[in-house]
Amino acid sequence: MVASRPQSSEGASMAVVGVIGGGQLARMMIPAAVALGIELRVLAEAPDSSARLAATAVGDYRDVGTVLAFAEGCDVITFDHEHVPQEVLRALVAAGAAVRPGPDALLYAQDKLMMRERLAGLGVPQPDWARVESADDLAGFLADHGGRAVVKTPRGGYDGKGVRVVDDAHGADDWLADGPVLAEELVRFERELAQLIARRPSGDARPWPLVETVQRGGVCAEVLAPAPQTTDAVERAAAEIATTVAHGLGVTGVLAVELFQATDGRVLVNELAMRPHNSGHVTIDGSVTSQFEQHLRAVLDWPLGDTTAIAPWGVMINVFGSLPDAQIAAALGHQPSAKVHAYGKGPRAGRKAGHVTVIGDDLDDAAYRARAAAAHFDSD
Repeated sequence: MVASRPQSSEGASMAVVGVIGGGQLARMMIPAAVALGIELRVLAEAPDSSARLAATAVGDYRDVGTVLAFAEGCDVITFDHEHVPQEVLRALVAAGAAVRPGPDALLYAQDKLMMRERLAGLGVPQPDWARVESADDLAGFLADHGGRAVVKTPRGGYDGKGVRVVDDAHGADDWLADGPVLAEELVRFERELAQLIARRPSGDARPWPLVETVQRGGVCAEVLAPAPQTTDAVERAAAEIATTVAHGLGVTGVLAVELFQATDGRVLVNELAMRPHNSGHVTIDGSVTSQFEQHLRAVLDWPLGDTTAIAPWGVMINVFGSLPDAQIAAALGHQPSAKVHAYGKGPRAGRKAGHVTVIGDDLDDAAYRARAAAAHFDSD
């Protein structure tokens, strides 16, 4: 798959990483790639994509020919999202491309039913769940779980999409018309957590400190790093879960394990993401090695970096809608310690347009300053 590798001005060869998907995750890999002397190539969905600075091709990631042509000359292929079809992923592997994470791992981030089945086989704690193929199946699950349940479409849901709470056997009839759905117990939880870990193909893995995620309307609004008032037992459980999943599924690159800390003491897997993740954006400013640098290191099978936090606390606030220049300037003027990350996207209600991060010695102070900076933006 690799053609002639690009040369630096001194004549040394440069590693080439191809990223499928031109969103903000690919965009935030660019500074890390520049620092490491990596050539980053992006297959973007549109010319005005968030990662257009590194977009070397524009095309449909669902088209085998387009993706194979893009992969020519790349040392490794990785992803901004998990939506590349299995047939495309396997065509890449058959052509000799190093695909990281590979199709056998990505399968479990693409299909929630398969994820639940595989995690059960690994003995990973998760909510009670069932494959539901009819209203009768759902009625039985509701009867066994207090009359309410969470129903999810197996594929395609994110940021609150493809998820609903039901209390009626016919509450998922529209989704069932397209095939089976996933039913889960409605977990009573104290809070939501996320454990990020990166793994190399050679097997070395390294986690970041556990973080707390604050959701609003099914979408992550804030991240607190590390998760405050966390017991050693919860930290160990989260790290053990992420390590088991990373090795058990053969993940390469960054893995985000979204977790519930249940009121009954359980730590349960909610979702998986096999790529840099919103819950890890705080690592850009708050960790020795950011999730974006670590992802590039991992997929190239380079030594992993130190994941230690550089300050006791970090707070990240998502901004939705738009980040006009004047508002960015106002936020920076009002809160000089805040870091604003704009994703270069056009304004659209409900779309993540950027984020604000503050790190510091005191959680309440960092949270105040991050929220004060974010308040300058008209989030929708």
